[in-house]
Amino acid sequence: MSKTINLIKANASNPKVWIVAGITVAGILLLADTTRRRRRRKAIIIQRQDFGAFLERFDLIPFPQPPTPPAKLPLQGLTFAIKDIFDVKGYVTGFGNPDWRRTHEPSDKMALVLTALLQNGAKCVGKTVMDELAFGITGENKHYGTPINPKVQSNIPGGSSSGSAVAVAAEFVDFALGTDTIGCIRIPASFCGILGFRPSHRAVSTIGLIPHSQSLDTIGWFARDPSVLHRVGHVLLKVKAVEPKRERRLVFADDLFQLSKVTKQKTVYVVSKAIEKLSGYQPPQHINFSQYVASNVPSLKAFGQNSTNLQYGISALKALSSVMVSLQSYEFKTNHEEWVKNVKPRLGPEISHRVLAAINTKYENVKVLYKVGTEMRAALQSLLKDDGILVIPTIVDPPPKLNSMKDYSTEFHDRACAVLSIASMSGGCQACVPLGNDAGCPVSVSFVSYHGADKFLLDAVLDMYASLQDQVSIASKSAPLPDVNGNMDASQW
Repeated sequence: MSKTINLIKANASNPKVWIVAGITVAGILLLADTTRRRRRRKAIIIQRQDFGAFLERFDLIPFPQPPTPPAKLPLQGLTFAIKDIFDVKGYVTGFGNPDWRRTHEPSDKMALVLTALLQNGAKCVGKTVMDELAFGITGENKHYGTPINPKVQSNIPGGSSSGSAVAVAAEFVDFALGTDTIGCIRIPASFCGILGFRPSHRAVSTIGLIPHSQSLDTIGWFARDPSVLHRVGHVLLKVKAVEPKRERRLVFADDLFQLSKVTKQKTVYVVSKAIEKLSGYQPPQHINFSQYVASNVPSLKAFGQNSTNLQYGISALKALSSVMVSLQSYEFKTNHEEWVKNVKPRLGPEISHRVLAAINTKYENVKVLYKVGTEMRAALQSLLKDDGILVIPTIVDPPPKLNSMKDYSTEFHDRACAVLSIASMSGGCQACVPLGNDAGCPVSVSFVSYHGADKFLLDAVLDMYASLQDQVSIASKSAPLPDVNGNMDASQW
């Protein structure tokens, strides 16, 4: 290029020189454009090969074992991936954003959960894509691309633990770690048609995890196989291998299934028929859960909303979800306001809106937010006692189309948070179980239990899973049954 410039200077009056120079410059620009196109095509090919799930690949092999180990390790032979929010020694923890990655050093320690999994025989194969700063629930990422939902590729995978869910659903790994604050395990598990588990708050150590909102943050995991979900749970929760078996009592939240756009024949009916075939289950109960919350969480009255749907009691769950989002935003501001103001990170439009709202809001009477959580935990414990499991839809809407969230993101977010707030605000545990498909999209129900009942819930899921899938198969071949109570129209919300 410098030779061309010198030639022009020496022969500025010669038209032929200008023609040669123009051709040279055009050739250079064409070559640069071609190179960019090749790189873009290569990136697309790589993304399609791993469904865009992975941010970076590496192999962390299980820790060395004694020459004659006493027994086979519980996770021996299993592979897993981790969300880009966990510390790995020697790697930068990117938090889903290139500006965060640029402004932080490689970690000098390993997250405790990662150490526990490696000690128990599992191999880690890489870090996965996530929503920026763990602040989204769609799974879309402006900078690293949106992981492709293997079950319905034209729709979002759900987030913020999108890459981990996709890695499991696409069968690249046996299980994957994510985090769940307001639904970041549960939504992608539902949308990608796999198992997901959000443990009780603080049941799994968060040392080595970038905090988002400590009062809501939990470390969760995905799997396709219920036995893998169960084994990972036993390792991370450090529970006793054997406990006295208790009878189980399922409590269906009828009003929440009213919200769902999936017919109850594919959810409530499937679960009811499945437990008929099993021993150790009491006759199921039914409840208007929203009205129960309204009556047993008195501090919610401070967040009351005018509602035309009082017959459904939905206003209580709307208030609960409002508290959850306020608590999330307040704690995120406490953790990251300084970094956001100093760095001014480049963020996707939806994430930018939520981050700026969190940072710029002045929070008053914060104590009542925590009081609602305390009351909600007590209310769930009182309802379920030591044998109960609440049955709810994991999420009430199917996965939206890619790049469509700006058209109805507020409605989608509000309806999702209504059901997601139950476990988040009570600190309880929740297991998401796939139940086939409806209109081409995965269907999922959730089983929720009180804080500390993690082993009880994992055991129940393992016990029910095969019978549930049998009933899914039967329901898929059956004629549609009338949905007696119908569904709530979106306009009613």
